[in-house]
Amino acid sequence: MLIRPMTPADVPMAEEVSDLAFHEVDRWTHRAGRPAPERRTPQRSETWIRRTARFLDTDPGGCWVAVDESGVVGFATSIVRERVWVLATFAVRPGQQGRGIGRAVLEPALAYGAACDRGLLSASEDPRALHRYHAAGFALYPQLFFRGEVDRSRLPSIGGLRAGQADDLAWMDDLDRALRGGPHGPDHSALSDMARLVVARDRSGYAYTTGSETYVVAASTPEVGTRLLWECLAGAEGVFEVSHVTTANQWAVEVAMNARLAMSTDGFLAVRGMDPPAPYVHNGALL
Repeated sequence: MLIRPMTPADVPMAEEVSDLAFHEVDRWTHRAGRPAPERRTPQRSETWIRRTARFLDTDPGGCWVAVDESGVVGFATSIVRERVWVLATFAVRPGQQGRGIGRAVLEPALAYGAACDRGLLSASEDPRALHRYHAAGFALYPQLFFRGEVDRSRLPSIGGLRAGQADDLAWMDDLDRALRGGPHGPDHSALSDMARLVVARDRSGYAYTTGSETYVVAASTPEVGTRLLWECLAGAEGVFEVSHVTTANQWAVEVAMNARLAMSTDGFLAVRGMDPPAPYVHNGALL
């Protein structure tokens, strides 16, 4: 087995490993009342590949693979955004656990962020991965997950928001620095590839959202976050999901519950050198 930096040719196989690994964990942790776990759609696979290819442009030193005669059997992709190191994805091909692959690819990714005083990652409920994160000095906080059809009779009148534009990115990055220690910077391209951008007119917050889910909600106050999340819910097209909500963000819990979405737990936010960001609903890969 060889541990080496990820190359563009590795990305499609890494996507397959990621899809298989997370689907297996989802099957382990599947709960009644939630939809049965499914593999990624071709569209989501293509989005994953584009996002990871961008990491090789911005953070080649943070992306590592384990390779044997069959190809990629494990990998870790990570990025540095000023003070904060983010683990985007970490996966081992099902059936290959127990060979030391996870530790071998995680170590150089962690070393890439050694100069950062903050760290963030969104973890599944795989106990092996959770033990590795704990050993690396991360504190683990449960994430809440909300899903269902929005009770539109409860939607409030929302003002002070507009569609985001390219010239909003500078102040959005300043807000991210205050909330998590680093901007999204080049990752706005990946977020805009997946979702539409809504911002507060007074530059106090922003959200990336689609008709089916939120991607990021960042705000200067819980009140601004509340308005942005209601705007996300107002754009729901059928079943809507609000994921990656920590208990530090009770304002988001209140909105989702008032919209009559069903609540469950879903993985963990792992942080090092910081508290869970708030008012902030993070993205699973770009945090």
